[in-house]
Formats: sequence, C-alpha cells, structure tokens
Amino acid sequence: MTSRINIGRPASTSYHSPDPHGFANSRPSTGYRAANPDHPLERIRAVAKQVEDAIEIYSQPLKPHLPTIGRFLIIVTFYEDALRIMTQWNDQLWYLQTHRFFYRGISHLFLLLNVITMLVASSAVIMKRHTEYAVIGLLSVVVIQGFGYGLMFDLNFFLRNLSVIGGLIMVFSETMINKKKSFAGIPSMSETDRKKYFLLAGRVLLIFLFFGFIIQGEWNIGRVFVSLFGLAACTMVAIGFKAKWSAAFLVILLSVFNVFANNWWSVHSAHPQRDFLKYDFFQTLSIVGGLILLVNIGPGGLSVDEKKKTY
Repeated sequence: MTSRINIGRPASTSYHSPDPHGFANSRPSTGYRAANPDHPLERIRAVAKQVEDAIEIYSQPLKPHLPTIGRFLIIVTFYEDALRIMTQWNDQLWYLQTHRFFYRGISHLFLLLNVITMLVASSAVIMKRHTEYAVIGLLSVVVIQGFGYGLMFDLNFFLRNLSVIGGLIMVFSETMINKKKSFAGIPSMSETDRKKYFLLAGRVLLIFLFFGFIIQGEWNIGRVFVSLFGLAACTMVAIGFKAKWSAAFLVILLSVFNVFANNWWSVHSAHPQRDFLKYDFFQTLSIVGGLILLVNIGPGGLSVDEKKKTY
C-alpha cells in the first residue's frame, strides 16, 4: 500500500529513486511519453506543419474559387473536342468511314451525338444543373469514343481516360457533398458510404495519367527525379495521406509538364502532331481540374487523413 502511495506522490528531495522514470514498474503505462523535439523525424514534422500552415494562410483568397476552376478545367477537354469535331467535320467523317468502316449515316449520327452530348453536359457541369446526368453523359462519351475511334486498347489513351474518368467522379462526389449540405436532416449511412467510395475511386483513377508519363518517353536524370517525386505524391493521393498537399504538388508538377511537353501552339497548324499535342494538353488540364477538386473537398472517409482524426 505504501508503494502505491509513493508512486502517485512527488518524490521528496531526500529520496533518490534508482528508477526515476518508472521503467521498472511492472504496471502498464497509462499515457505516452513526450516526443523528442530534437529527433530528425520530429524536426521534419515540424517543418511540414509550418509549410502546411503557410499554404493554408496564403491560399485562403483562392479557396472560394477552387470548385469553379476545377469544374471548368475538367470539362474544357470536352469543349475542345466538340469544337475540333465541328471544325474538322469532313476529316472526321472520312476517318470513320475509311478506317473504322462506319456507314455513311451512322458516322454522321455518331459525330452529331458526341458534339451535342459534350456541349450540353459540359455546360450543365459548369452551371451545376443536373450534374449527375451530365457526368453520366460525359462518361458515356469517353467510352463510346474509345471504341468508335479504335483507341480503347491503346495503353496511353487508356491511362489518360482513366484519369479523366477520375476527374468526372470527383465532380460527382462534390455534388453529393453539396447536396448533403443543402438538404435538412442527417444523410443515411448508405449515402455516406457511397460518397466515401466515389471519392476513393476518383483519387485512385486520377493518378493513372502519371503512370502513362512514366512508361513513355526517353529517360534522363531529370525524368527519374520527377518520376520518383511524382510517384510518391501519387501514392499519397491514392491512400489519402496528406492528400490535399500531395494533390497540390501534382497540380503544379502536371501544369509545368503540360506547358513544356504539350506545347501545341509552337507546332505549325498543318503539322499532324499538332492535334495530338492539343488533345493531350486539354486532357491533362482535365486531370489537373480533378486534382483541384480533391484539394478543395479532401480525400473522404476512406483515407489515412480521415482515419488519423479518429485516433
């Protein structure tokens, strides 16, 4: 009984314990020891926390506009695609009829439906009207064009379009979150779960573009470093660890890469490579828009960041 009392009381000045930190005590500890601030890992955490706080402070003026910017960048590739079909109507018909063996009326109907769907659905996403149906329409365009133009089994096209689909899923997830805030009452468990899974799917699909970047092109020292840092950021986005800051890093990285690698404006208008670079440029903008939405709404419940809040 005396030993129990002595453990709970401060030690007197005349008593010198052979075990002042209590390591010899057989009872389990009821708390955690304070972290050593001089430990290298703790210093890194402290610096990271300062950087996060600084970014949070200086990004406040931009935050209200992030949803609009993200949505516009996601659908800008569909606007560009619709404009390209309209300005190259005869060339598109020739390709579909000659190389894809479309019948004359079917090729016209195929292009017309694609143009109308892209213009109407993209405008609906921007205006936040019937967003769920608009996203489904744009998803159908991605799939139908892949089969229609015979590009579904092209690896680079496939990876890029997975990322575009991820961006559209992020738009759908944002709509679900906004609806949750708009209507009174607590959402059902099934609705909450759907939101979590949609955010997880959007996060994972968004990073596939970077895998396409890794597997194509010539390797050099700079490309190795960019690939390593980008791969680390993609992994953090996928698992939802520091997801907002990892997504912000990818936004900067992809934006810089897009300007220098897909600079279609520097290619002559008659060069056949110009259209491919232009297509890649706007698709990358679409994926950047998805990452911006991720920065705005967060990674969702199925993420390391969210799980850390519960412990």
